[in-house]
Amino acid sequence: MTSPACVEIVSAHSPDSDDAFMFYALATKKVRSPMVSFRHVLEDIETLNRKALEGQYELSAISYHAYPYVADKYVLMASGSSIGDGYGPTIITARPMEPEELKGKRIAVPGTLTTAYLAAKLFQPDFEAVTTPFDKITNAVREHIVDAGLIIHEAQLTFDGEGFHRVVDLGRWFKTRYDLPLPLGGNALLRSLDDEIKSECCRLMRESIQYALDNRDEALQYALQFARDMEPRLAEKFVGMYVNHFTLEAGDIIQQAAQKLLDMGYEAGLVSKRVEVEFVR
Repeated sequence: MTSPACVEIVSAHSPDSDDAFMFYALATKKVRSPMVSFRHVLEDIETLNRKALEGQYELSAISYHAYPYVADKYVLMASGSSIGDGYGPTIITARPMEPEELKGKRIAVPGTLTTAYLAAKLFQPDFEAVTTPFDKITNAVREHIVDAGLIIHEAQLTFDGEGFHRVVDLGRWFKTRYDLPLPLGGNALLRSLDDEIKSECCRLMRESIQYALDNRDEALQYALQFARDMEPRLAEKFVGMYVNHFTLEAGDIIQQAAQKLLDMGYEAGLVSKRVEVEFVR
C-alpha cells in the first residue's frame, strides 16, 4: 500500500532482456521508495521515441538520437544507458557484401529516431531506409524485401547462426574511428518533475541496476522471459553487453561520446537541433 504522498511514475521501456534485467528490482519491488512508485509500460524503442516527443511518460527509455528532439521536455538520467563499447547495431545481408556496396541500397531500419539509424547514416549517407519493426528485419532480408537490414537487440548475436552476413558493426566502426563507445539508448525524466522526485528516481534506477548486477542469477531468470526464445547462454551474453559499468553511471566518457555523435549528426544535416547533452543524477 503506497502512502498518499507517494508519487506514481509511469516508467516506459523496451520489452527486452537487457531492460528487463536493469528494471528487475523495481518491477519486483526489491528496491522501493516511500516517495515514488513505478508503473511499468513496455513498448518498442521507436514507439517510445515518438511518444517522448509529446512528453507522454514521466520516465521513458529513448534513443540518444531522439534526445535533441525531446530535450525541451526531458533530461537524461545518468543511470540506465545502453552503450555499445566496440559493438552495436549491425547491418546484415543475405549474401556477402562489402561496406561500399551499401550505397543506394534499400535497408530495413528499426525507426528513423533510433541511434542505429543515425549511426548507419553517418557511416553511409546514401541508402533508402525502409522502416520495419525491429523483430521483422531479419525476415525482410531473408525474403529479399530489402537489400540489407539494420539489426538491434538480440539479433546482433543470432544473425550468423541464421545464415546472414555482417557488412558492418556500427559500434565497432564508431570505436575504431573515434575511440569512443557508442551511446545507443538511455532513460529520460520529464523536466517538469520536482527536483526531489527526479533525484529519487535516479537513486532507485541506480539501485535497481546494482541489485541486478549483485544478484545476477535471479535477475537473469526474470530477464529471460523477455529474450524472445533466445537460448539462455546468448541472452546472458546480450545482457552482459548492454548492462555494465556505463549503465550504472554514465560518466564523462559517455557524455563526450553522446555529444560527439549528436554534433556529427547535426553537422551532417541528420539532426535538426544542436543540443548540449545533460544528465541528472
